[in-house]
Amino acid sequence: MAKSVSRALGRAHRLRRIVELLQLRPQRVGELAQRLGCSVRTLQRDLRLLEESGEGVRKIRRGVYTIDPKPRPLNPVEALAVHAATRLLYHQTPAPHRHYVYALDKLAAMLPEPARSLAIESIRPLRKTGDDRTLELIARAWFERRYVAFEYRAAHGSGRYHPKEVAVFFVEVNRHNLSLYAIGYERSYHKAVRTWKLARMRNVHLLTDGYEIPRDFSPNAYLQSAWGLMGRRERSALVKLRFAPEAAPRVLEDDILGLEIIEQQGDGSVVARVEVGVDDQGFPIEIFPWIQSWGPRVEVLEPGTLRERWLSEIREMYRRFATEDDVLGG
Repeated sequence: MAKSVSRALGRAHRLRRIVELLQLRPQRVGELAQRLGCSVRTLQRDLRLLEESGEGVRKIRRGVYTIDPKPRPLNPVEALAVHAATRLLYHQTPAPHRHYVYALDKLAAMLPEPARSLAIESIRPLRKTGDDRTLELIARAWFERRYVAFEYRAAHGSGRYHPKEVAVFFVEVNRHNLSLYAIGYERSYHKAVRTWKLARMRNVHLLTDGYEIPRDFSPNAYLQSAWGLMGRRERSALVKLRFAPEAAPRVLEDDILGLEIIEQQGDGSVVARVEVGVDDQGFPIEIFPWIQSWGPRVEVLEPGTLRERWLSEIREMYRRFATEDDVLGG
């Protein structure tokens, strides 16, 4: 009797240790047996028992096991972070894939009430949308490390689509328009790391050949001077702006990423600068719409090319829309 109890306690301890070790990282059967001082056959029996017990232990490949982490209750700040992530995902795409919606469901399930019910209700309309094959294929290309081919329409140009073959290194959400972009190496034409908006792709399909993401590729470094998604590409521009007194409080309180306040002037205006990526012509195209959104409450100081484009747009707007009464001041 004592011997059988001792054996049972020994096995219980071993099962607990297996779970603890698998929580650290995936483990090989032989490695676990060696660490626990038992035979491989004994260890395999223990793993089968854990697989059947609902502990989350599962085989991921021949002779290698892992364990799915158990969810724990969220504290209020964590719950708010998950809520914010769920809302961002909800707003991010107008035509999600069904698995995208499933991901939203899983996030919603983590939330405490009343956030959970509100999240589930907001997700409901998305269930009627069809599958976005572009989203699925770009995701597979990235996770499976396979080249992906597609036709692409540039934001500025003739509107024609051009064939591309790309190794996806990263997928990012543009913080300004919440659209998804793929960052990767294009081997078909530019032969460089570039950025591609998923909404401008068509006829997407996976290729059979694979690739490795360079060890020195860092999304943070690539996007360091990106206002949106246009990376440094070894070229950037220093933009200098003066915000009028009525706009200064918003600029100071919004903590705009990358924007450095360099002077607060006596009239209440502020001068700021930010380093941003430029397009193939050396123009900081991504920040331009944001500058225009401030209307007359911002002045472009540098660089000269940006200031001239900004002034040119103002003159063109006046030329198109000013009436005779506007000109005469009537």
